[in-house]
Order: sequence, then structure tokens, then C-alpha cells
Amino acid sequence: MSKVVSWENRTPDGDSCLDPNPRPSDLTGLHRFAIEFLFFGLKEARACLFAGLFFLAVFTVPRAGLLHIPRYDVLLIIALAIQIWMVWAKLESFDELKAVCLFHVVGFALEVFKTSGNIQSWAYPDHAYTKLLGVPLFSGFMYAAVGSYIIQAWRLFDLRIKHHPPYWMAGASALVIYANFFTHHYIGDYRWYIAACLMGLYARSTVIFRPYDRDRRMPLLLSFVLIGFFIWLAENISTFLGIWKYPNQLGAWSMVHIGKWSSWCLLVIMTFTIVANLKHIKQHVHIPE
Repeated sequence: MSKVVSWENRTPDGDSCLDPNPRPSDLTGLHRFAIEFLFFGLKEARACLFAGLFFLAVFTVPRAGLLHIPRYDVLLIIALAIQIWMVWAKLESFDELKAVCLFHVVGFALEVFKTSGNIQSWAYPDHAYTKLLGVPLFSGFMYAAVGSYIIQAWRLFDLRIKHHPPYWMAGASALVIYANFFTHHYIGDYRWYIAACLMGLYARSTVIFRPYDRDRRMPLLLSFVLIGFFIWLAENISTFLGIWKYPNQLGAWSMVHIGKWSSWCLLVIMTFTIVANLKHIKQHVHIPE
């Protein structure tokens, strides 16, 4: 027996039947693949609107800043402008904005700890007027960008989750993930034990998404890994441009260690858990009993 929330208008296997104007579905073979791949790419680009615009600014604002305003301060102004515009244009609801703000706070707290004098995992070397405890305020938006992407993708791809673990289990796992980012400096890094638990917790979880006119499926764990990989790529570009630096990059740039990929995957799971608790998104989450 399963607890199903607002899945009554779906076919028995969970596919959506809510589209009042379905697109033609007689495409086959290479033509279908090309069309679906095109629409998938377009929707991904649209879901990355905040992240894309923000990181475009990160990559293009010169290190010297603009109009005598330091680079980090310019990035904060741009991030706030993008966020305000998205709410004004109704691309994000106020409920979703609350979640994005939570990502910002959670991310900024992590940044303060990681850049503190006792830890020094990385550093923000440039001057800024909007630095707090040594961390520029724009940095929280890098975490908020991940949350914004998941929120937008959920809407654009008509995402549904089958066999999601109970919310209390997912929430407890997210708290353990976040705590490990801090405690591994003192009592050891248990990320791989956490990852093993998560593999069991989400082993049956499937994400159902619609790139074009048909529902497609993917293991939810695989989606976490893929998102984490692309964040890791963006991190490499950001450190190459000197937005922040790891200790081994102070003399000359080197690729961010591949182990950071696993950290980003865990952060994506934590972010996904927060998004899955939004009231309007819970309607698309199936939790077996």
C-alpha cells in the first residue's frame, strides 16, 4: 500500500495525464531523439536562468570591479537584481523565494566556517565593502542558485518523484550531511558512510520528467550525481577566474580536486530535500508506506 499525494489524475504507473493539449506523439527514432534532446536543453537552460545569469556575471565582471565598485560588491548587486526581477516577473513565487533565502543563509554560514582562521579551506582574496566575517555576501547566492535551479526544473519538467523516502528520514539525512561539512574538521569525514546510507534510502527513488510530450524516467540518485558534476565544473571555472581560491591554488591555478564532486552531490541532496518540502511540490511526491 502506498501513500499517494495528488496522484489521482495519473495513470496507474504514475505517468501524467493532466496535459489538456498534448503535442503530437507520433515521432519516432532519430527525429524523436533530436526533438526531445532539443526541448530538454531548452528547458535546462530556462531552469538555469538565475544560475546562468549570476555565473555569467561572475565570469565577466573584471577583477578590478566596475565604476570603482569592488567586484564582490558588483556581484551582490547583480544577484539581488536578478532575484528581484524573477519574483517581479512571476518566475518565482514568494514561497519559493523563502526557500532560496534559506539556501542563501545555509550556504553563507558554511562559507563563514570554511574560511575562518582555524579552518581556511578556501579564501576570498579581494577587497569588498559587503564582506561579513571575511565572506562577501554574494557567496550565499552560489548556493541559492542550486536551489533556484531545482525549483525551476520541477516546474518546467513537470517533475514527479516515485518512492521518495519518508520526509523525516530525508530531513534527518540532510541535517547529517550539513553537520558533516563542519564536523569532519574535528572528528573525521564520514561522507562515504553517509553516501552509503543515502544509496539505500534513495535506491528505489525515481524522478519522472517530461522533456517534450512523453514522460521519461531516471534514478533520482543519478540526477544528484549529474547535477553535482556540473556544479564542480562551474567551481573549476570560478577558481580559475580567482573568485575564490583553495590553498593549493594560491601560487598557480590547479583543477579542483575530484573529491569536491562528492561534496557537491551531497549538497544537492540537501538542497533537494528542502525543495521537496515546499507545499506545492509535495503534491508531486509519492512516498510508499
